[in-house]
Amino acid sequence: MKVLLNSDGSVCSTLNLVGYGDVNGHVNEGILREGKAALNKELNNESNNQKSYKLDVETTDERATWGSPREFLLSCISMSVGLGNIWRFPFTAYENGGGAFLIPYLVVLFFIGKPLYFLEMAMGQFSSYGSVKIWEVAPIVKGIGYGQAFATWCVVTYYTSLMALVSFYFIASFQSPLPWTYCDPVWADEKCVDSTMNLTNSSIFGKSESPSDQYFRRNVLQQIENIDDGIGAPEWRLTVCLLFSWTVIFLILAKGVSSSGKAAYFTALFPYVVLLCLLVRGVTLPGAYEGIMFYITPQWDKILEAKVWYAAVTQCFFSLSVSFGPIVMFSSYNNFKRPIYRDSLIITFMDTGTSLLAGVTIFAILGHLAHELDVDITKVVKGGTGLAFISYPDAIGKTDIAPQVFALSFFLMLFTLGVGSASSLAGCVITVINDDFPQWKKWKITAVVSVIGFACGLVYVTPGGQYILDLVDYFGGGFIIFVMAILQTFAVSWIYGYKKLIRDIYFMLGNKLSVYWIIEWGFFIPISLFVIFVYSLFNYEPLKIGDNYMPASATAAGWVLTLIAVSQIPIWAFIAVRKQTGNTLFEKLKNACKPTKEWGPKNPSERQDWVQHCQKNEIDTGDNSLDFYFYQRWYQWNQRHYVVNE
Repeated sequence: MKVLLNSDGSVCSTLNLVGYGDVNGHVNEGILREGKAALNKELNNESNNQKSYKLDVETTDERATWGSPREFLLSCISMSVGLGNIWRFPFTAYENGGGAFLIPYLVVLFFIGKPLYFLEMAMGQFSSYGSVKIWEVAPIVKGIGYGQAFATWCVVTYYTSLMALVSFYFIASFQSPLPWTYCDPVWADEKCVDSTMNLTNSSIFGKSESPSDQYFRRNVLQQIENIDDGIGAPEWRLTVCLLFSWTVIFLILAKGVSSSGKAAYFTALFPYVVLLCLLVRGVTLPGAYEGIMFYITPQWDKILEAKVWYAAVTQCFFSLSVSFGPIVMFSSYNNFKRPIYRDSLIITFMDTGTSLLAGVTIFAILGHLAHELDVDITKVVKGGTGLAFISYPDAIGKTDIAPQVFALSFFLMLFTLGVGSASSLAGCVITVINDDFPQWKKWKITAVVSVIGFACGLVYVTPGGQYILDLVDYFGGGFIIFVMAILQTFAVSWIYGYKKLIRDIYFMLGNKLSVYWIIEWGFFIPISLFVIFVYSLFNYEPLKIGDNYMPASATAAGWVLTLIAVSQIPIWAFIAVRKQTGNTLFEKLKNACKPTKEWGPKNPSERQDWVQHCQKNEIDTGDNSLDFYFYQRWYQWNQRHYVVNE
């Protein structure tokens, strides 16, 4: 802040001269309002009546906020409810015990997912910072924020490539008949068998292949069998669709929360309209009941398998987007007193409910497909992108009434879900940059990020792109997030301190949290995640392409991604310690673990109230004195920092 003084030495009345200290007694933004008169008096005593001064004290520009509370809630729902709810959750549940999978999933959701969601919301709203700047709370672990940002970037680059595939299918859905319902000689080979024929188990699912399968692999992806000789050049049609996807993301994020908040009304609500329509249609089809029962019938023997619990955690993280950064970013634009505990309950409930609803819808339609083909349902169920681009389009193609309408609705829903999640992830990266460089225009940062994201995404629209996608998803979005989540909860609970955390949340929300939250954040979450992570390391297997393992060079590249993210922690820890004052290394380490002068509520009046709250609660806050005498002396001792304009 530049404090301008009149020629008579008084402070300009047009300026709101407000300043505060932090809980460690640092000067943060200027001089206290109560000291304005004393400061003017001191200046008037000087013989500088013909000069104007500038007090160079850094302050923070007012942060943008949501247009309405609904925009925040809908944006979080749009972020959490994404493509993973539609194709990842149903197949993961089916693969890991069907209805029995819901038990470990709900346990993980309530005891890990929801507490982490609330923690990230609280930290973001309290500080009004993004996922990197928030680590002013403990500078020694600032690398967690950069590691999360890197993982988020990895995910958003391949997420937009999935949106490109959805865009391609949406455009293709205008054709009649739908192009994946018959074997086109342009892309089909001798193994392709028209799905309109009366087929048996041996004919279509033996050596032969369905048109929807070949259409996806041979026409859309133009997929190669392996990447031993490279991944090939980008496919031009998918490149155009990728460009379109990033253009939509840019338009949503260019004006910050003022534009993304408005877009959330559509991206959060429209998918439910389509999903409910598809559900009503799906459950009325022949064979739907068998498909739904196949989905929800529990396989109790799997509930004790460690891999099922590992799958539950990964699904929960992927679905809720915890430890990626967008939750912190969204809540940082909130009003300081917003009741986010209620929001976290609503969002986690909506996310789980959507996953269950999507599972019933998907398996109802797959049950109908199995009924039409007179085969076992296991023969029509495919995981991942295969469910969205092979199994489901095949089922839509067999709809008697207006298949184009169902196809357009389904792929528009997928694109909307993708936009909601991808814009949140990209917005997180943009906020990280904007927090570090607030002088840069938001739309310019968004434009640069979009261009770089498009360039990175080209690797996924090559003939070998799907293999790279699997690689980046596994190493860039899986391993990294486990490590960051463990370190995040440990750092907040034990470096900053769970007592201070509980104190800050009480000040912000007026709710004094019980010992349950201390146990969750301080013990249960970091220990349980660490155990699961160690289990995953012991059971690690290199990724495969079909029945063959990926090339060693590809696997090595995956580990490099993980190393880049994890290495941020020691790098930024070294930088933080190096910046500290102290005579010994121990003193510097200790100071690097303390909050900086920038930690705390961003609003000046709330910051002052917070410091008083800290003093009242007496929780190891250090020197919290706000005696203006200190600031008077500080002003006198630092006159050399004033710039005199003749």
